[in-house]
Amino acid sequence: MPALTNNVNKTSEASPVLTKAVTRAAEYLGISQTNMAKILGLSPASISRLYRGDYQLSQERKEWEFALLLIRVFRSLDSIVGEQSTAQKWLKSENVSLRGRPIELICKIEGLVRVSQYLDANRGVI
Repeated sequence: MPALTNNVNKTSEASPVLTKAVTRAAEYLGISQTNMAKILGLSPASISRLYRGDYQLSQERKEWEFALLLIRVFRSLDSIVGEQSTAQKWLKSENVSLRGRPIELICKIEGLVRVSQYLDANRGVI
């Protein structure tokens, strides 16, 4: 029985950490709350509550996986460009390899995965 209790505590501890991390990453990258709703698959009202601290991401829902992917995008982009303004410009600029603007692509599941993989691959090259 103690193992179950430990897993419950770890889950409850991870939720506020990921919630805070994803909102900070979005702010750093200049991602609007409207786009965050699309990225995480949440309603605009839930995103508003998320930013106020009244809503926590749930490990049992897809929003958790989408948040982890967005954190990967943030970490990879930060390690490649190293500067907030450059990261924001990259997200908003047309990318020939990705065939679109990353900020628009990450608003859909396929695009979020593709941008994440693209950045991971380019981070490994540096």
